[in-house]
Amino acid sequence: MSKEHDVSATACQFQISGEFAGATTHGSGHINDSYCVTFRQAGMPVRYILQRINHSIFKNPIALMENIQRVTSHLAAKVSGEPDRSRLVLTLIPACDGPVWHVDADGNYWRMYSFIENAHALDAVESTDQAFQAAKAFGRFQKLLVELPAPRLHNTIKDFHHTPKRFVALEQAIASDVAGRAILARPEIEVAFAHRSITSVLINANLPERITHNDTKFNNVMLDDVTGEGICVIDLDTVMPGLALHDFGDMVRTATSPAQEDEQDLSKVTMQFSMFEALVRGYLASAGDFLTKAERQHLVFSGKLMTFEQGIRFLTDYLEGDAYYKVSRGEHNLHRCRTQFKLLESIERQEERMDRLMQSIEQPY
Repeated sequence: MSKEHDVSATACQFQISGEFAGATTHGSGHINDSYCVTFRQAGMPVRYILQRINHSIFKNPIALMENIQRVTSHLAAKVSGEPDRSRLVLTLIPACDGPVWHVDADGNYWRMYSFIENAHALDAVESTDQAFQAAKAFGRFQKLLVELPAPRLHNTIKDFHHTPKRFVALEQAIASDVAGRAILARPEIEVAFAHRSITSVLINANLPERITHNDTKFNNVMLDDVTGEGICVIDLDTVMPGLALHDFGDMVRTATSPAQEDEQDLSKVTMQFSMFEALVRGYLASAGDFLTKAERQHLVFSGKLMTFEQGIRFLTDYLEGDAYYKVSRGEHNLHRCRTQFKLLESIERQEERMDRLMQSIEQPY
């Protein structure tokens, strides 16, 4: 069977009226396979997003989908009185046999969402207003989920942001050195060990458990085509219990530097203070009234920690022979690590200024 035929057959396993009219690949994600599928309904084309869940990464697709179903249902109820509410939350389409997922003959798990029209996602931040809007959207996402009823959500990836355990994994990779690369990464290993003491700061800070997104890249927020407002948070595979500051810190990591994650010219890597300020103001505009004092006190630190954590994850994978992240060259993961550590250095140079900004902002709490 061709991939097109598979997509057509799979799309028709969901509760959609009309005739299948076509499909194209969609988005820039590296984990799941995503398609924009079109059905003709009453003579008009209607679009949906069809995705194959990568069950080699997400070992329990049913638990993952149960999380997404609970979260989207809760969010939909929270925004039910708002105009244009169908564009504010992802809407799952049930499969013909009932669940919000379909399992094909090869054991692949699929899901379908309504397409959010008149909105777009961008891979890179182009302005401080966009950074503000993204942070505001992620903060609102967290806020609306504060009162999600029990039971606790499933952990879709165990210890995903447990930085001390990430450091232990690095130590094990150094000790085993299965790819014979430790000597090539000696400067990066030294940086990692120089920062070992920061790994447990958030875990020991007595912060409340929240429902968090855990992948707060800029392209996981849909921006309205007309207003530029951040209207909908997408890519909910890693939504699970966590710390609010993991989400904010990852925004700092991914949205403040103009350089690509694997940039080899490290002179291009810097934390742009204007972008950081936009993230802080946008996030606090929506999340400020539920954050605790301890959470607010660690906002600046969270960007530093999440940048360090991602750096040691890239370094660990390099030492293990590139077992996790896709690479296109031999030192790809080492270059990624160096980029993170250069960004970490830039954050550390500006920490006092970042702290002063936090003190100057009149927070809505």
